[in-house]
Amino acid sequence: MKIVLAYSGGLDTSVIVKWLKEKYDAEIVTFAADVGQEEELKGLTAKAKKTGASKHYTLDLVEEFAKDYIYPMIRANAVYENQYYLGTSIARPLIAKAQVEIARKEKADTVAHGATGKGNDQVRFELTYMALAPDLTIIAPWKMEEYRAAFPGRAEMIAYCAEHKIPVEASLKKPYSMDRNLLHISYEAGILEDPWFDPTTKENKEMFKLSVSPEDAPDKAEYVELEFVKGDCVAVNGKKLTPGKVLKTLNKLGGKHGIGRVDIVENRFVGMKSRGVYETPGGTILMQAHKQIETLTLDREVEHLRDSLIPKYAELVYNGFWFAPEREALQAFIDKTQECVTGTVRLKLYKGNIITVGRKSKFSLYDENIASMEGVKSWYNQSDATGFIRLNGLRLRARALAQGGPKL
Repeated sequence: MKIVLAYSGGLDTSVIVKWLKEKYDAEIVTFAADVGQEEELKGLTAKAKKTGASKHYTLDLVEEFAKDYIYPMIRANAVYENQYYLGTSIARPLIAKAQVEIARKEKADTVAHGATGKGNDQVRFELTYMALAPDLTIIAPWKMEEYRAAFPGRAEMIAYCAEHKIPVEASLKKPYSMDRNLLHISYEAGILEDPWFDPTTKENKEMFKLSVSPEDAPDKAEYVELEFVKGDCVAVNGKKLTPGKVLKTLNKLGGKHGIGRVDIVENRFVGMKSRGVYETPGGTILMQAHKQIETLTLDREVEHLRDSLIPKYAELVYNGFWFAPEREALQAFIDKTQECVTGTVRLKLYKGNIITVGRKSKFSLYDENIASMEGVKSWYNQSDATGFIRLNGLRLRARALAQGGPKL
């Protein structure tokens, strides 16, 4: 038996490497994806092998993550429950896809992950495995009673690591869990499980890694210009950048000005509510700019139709259905709408706020002559509005005459 394990080097997956090897008498190949978490990946190869893995892969997926996952989602303006920018959600299908590719390369018959049985990640990983490699066996230790009985809590896991000389840095007093990638950082569990707890106070604000608090942001506003081609940002302040570098640049800029923090209670796919705190500085700026260039370039009915699909698209991403046919169909429609979403947006950043101060496009549907209130001649004839309004009011008149209409 050969198992490819999604591995972070943290307490959970360090325990799982040893446990899987012993339980199944299997060869364990570990895999970590670089999706922008930076310093967390140092030394993983040596650590994995010391823990019991026969081989370890660390893959640089940053640009693929930005180009093929974050950017399509930005084109859709996808936000889950009107607040969550889906930072963790969108990374999981890419990680699982790369894991499947390694399993094929290694001729492994099994994939495994360390997601708990309570969260969304278990769904996202396993739905991707099923969509891309339905023949592979899936092992999720946290959903096995035998594993949970052996490790009911962190104390038992730490003791297991000590007994087997597994190198981990873990503490029983860690106040929350954190997940970082190019798009965001999420914080949950521990002290954050109380939805009344305030993490922004002076005592707790060290939790945040990507952004300063709005109170500590510069007193002077800063302008930034984003250039789009077919719905994708290709330049910041006139400098051409890859998708990955666009996000890195905007993360620094947004973080400097306290942009992109949210504190929400969301509805998990498995049914429970969960409190999470998120930092998404670059993604928040990018989404705002994208929406603004669309205001110039999208036809009204196309925009309204696309907007009606945003909740469904965001739900599919959140629930793990990235490789489902309905998400692919929605993406095809969305990408069609983006053919003329090209132009430049100018934003002003100030103490947690993003203020739109300009937008322009060669494909702009905005006609100053038509919109002007100054009597400028154009091909719009105001007299046409009389018949337009009378026809739209016909059914309202009919109702009032036949049924009395609404009560005053």
